[in-house]
Amino acid sequence: MTEPNWDPKGLIRESYRIEGITDSQCRTIFLDWALTVPPGLDTRDGLNAMLSTYRDANPDHPMTEILEQGLVQMSRPKRRGGWRSRERS
Repeated sequence: MTEPNWDPKGLIRESYRIEGITDSQCRTIFLDWALTVPPGLDTRDGLNAMLSTYRDANPDHPMTEILEQGLVQMSRPKRRGGWRSRERS
């Protein structure tokens, strides 16, 4: 099986080419990228692949920070809402 193309629209690649790009703009690009990850593929694998591609050459770039944050936040379990969270003892 071939390696998936984690950035088929080139969103992440192009973000590294935009001079003066901000954290906020990188978050928007990241969200657009995350929404296009095909079902059945593990987004963490994509984040790791892109970090291994871009991190060394761009350690201080805002997109590198956003990708790293995405990886950390995906590994933390999130509290679920619903009636059980509002249940009083």
